Amino acid sequence: MSENLLQNINSPKDLRLIPQTELPQLAKELRDFIIDIVSVKEGHLGASLGVVELTIALHYVFNTPEDLLVWDVGHQAYGHKILTGRKDSFHTNRQLGGISGFPKRSESEYDTFGVGHSSTAISAALGMAIASNLKGDFEKNHIAVVGDASIASGMAFEGLNHAGVTDANLLVILNDNAIGIDPSVGALKNYLTAVKSGKNPRQNNMIKSLNFDYSGPIDGHDIFAIIKELKRLKNTKGPKFLHIITTKGKGLEQAEKDQVKYHAPGKFDKLTGEIIPKFEENLPPKFQDVFGLTVLDLAKANEKIIGITPAMPSGSSLKFMMDAIPERAFDVGIAEQHAVTLSAGMATQGMIVYCNIYSTFLQRAYDQVIHDVALQNLPVIFCLDRAGLVGEDGSTHHGVFDIAYLRCIPNMIVYAPMNEIDLRNMLYTAQLGLEHPIAIRYPRGRGINTDWMKPYKKIEIGKAKQLKNGQSVAVLSTGFIGNNVTSALANSKNADQFAHYDFAFVKPLDEKLLHEIFTSFKHIITIEDGAINGGFGSAVLEFSAENNYSSSIKTLGIPDEFIEHATIEELQRYCKIDTKSLENLFSDY
Repeated sequence: MSENLLQNINSPKDLRLIPQTELPQLAKELRDFIIDIVSVKEGHLGASLGVVELTIALHYVFNTPEDLLVWDVGHQAYGHKILTGRKDSFHTNRQLGGISGFPKRSESEYDTFGVGHSSTAISAALGMAIASNLKGDFEKNHIAVVGDASIASGMAFEGLNHAGVTDANLLVILNDNAIGIDPSVGALKNYLTAVKSGKNPRQNNMIKSLNFDYSGPIDGHDIFAIIKELKRLKNTKGPKFLHIITTKGKGLEQAEKDQVKYHAPGKFDKLTGEIIPKFEENLPPKFQDVFGLTVLDLAKANEKIIGITPAMPSGSSLKFMMDAIPERAFDVGIAEQHAVTLSAGMATQGMIVYCNIYSTFLQRAYDQVIHDVALQNLPVIFCLDRAGLVGEDGSTHHGVFDIAYLRCIPNMIVYAPMNEIDLRNMLYTAQLGLEHPIAIRYPRGRGINTDWMKPYKKIEIGKAKQLKNGQSVAVLSTGFIGNNVTSALANSKNADQFAHYDFAFVKPLDEKLLHEIFTSFKHIITIEDGAINGGFGSAVLEFSAENNYSSSIKTLGIPDEFIEHATIEELQRYCKIDTKSLENLFSDY
């Protein structure tokens, strides 16, 4: 058997030259390569380790890139990237100027569709397959690999429902590992568990009832069995469905045992698997933990409080409430639309619902936010974790559009706390009773206060506050990015020229204070960690125009482009909203 097979593979054409008997050795090398790099550079780990054999088999059997391969949940695709010409650049994964952590059309011809959010692969691959038919190409294969619980999302069902009444040459592969980022939930998960255990007879197969050629379940780590079945399916026309069973984190003992922690573990020892601890003594808490612990505390005192999250109980820290009060905290799976309308339904019955969704994922439920919540003026409390720039996950995950897409919705309150104490107080205020729905947006990562568990204080809706006096320039910030302003002014030689205001409420704006600012200052700067177009700065510009003020206004925030992946600090520097850039800006006045 040859040694170091991987070093000679620069494309799937090289892979197909390897004797099939040597592919288990290649699988081991590919796993080791992923572990070696991710242990040092960080990234998503468990999902890609689980599909190593499948990845090799797909490129071995199918004629990629002519045959079109779409990954659902792109963090499965590290092995795919390595085998398709990016082995030597894989160490740059998710870093500034490096390759993306997700498949990306502009990066490689093998990345047929950009996939950062889940449950899109079936629809995309079906669209490709129908297009092939229309062009007279009935031989091309179109494969959607659906993993990490994405099959339970509504969009995946929509794609299956349509595909079953077509003659499209579509193969859907279910990578069934019973876990997404957190353990899978719901009736479909229970059904798949029954299928795996042999309890469901083939005549009762729900996939077959949708007119798919169903096969499986088969062992997703038996590369010979996978290749055999893929060769059969390659020559079978119409919609097909292959059910494979895998273990997330396969090949690293700790990752197999603790699949939640090793989804994206940070740096770890590649030999032992032990996660390398970060120095965390006396650090401020993560915003997600402030949310989770505060909502749990409030729920203990208020029986009407409900917590809902679409598949992010650990990432959002709703897990605290799910463990302590499981009957009032719900993980509804990868189903953002359902989460929002479920929240609305509960709100009609007088429940106080905290619907926790990452900012980037609330985009998937925009119609429900408008029609099912805001139009009916239901006081759902949206808690938007990961708002602003999120760092290495890049353009698909930055929460930079929420201010712009929420502030245009009638009845919606939009609030961005400057620190974790403000977040805690707003969560408290919301459950006292609101006349409208509210979106509370807060960043990924840690706050600034180690002493944050103070007595609750009620926040006045729509009220901004002055943080610092100044003579000639007013700086208006919203949210956590305001701390960069504070730091920049602390280091500025002409800090006495600048007043600083915290406009935590983007909607409703504190118009009384704005009138005072515009009549007192000739120069105004707005700063936000959201899109400039349509964002907080735009709201201030609109106010100025409506009231015929002549002050000059400079808006800072996220420019009109999709921001790539890098550390949050690097991305803030690129957008000129980091502390140093602000210092330089202030020195020009």
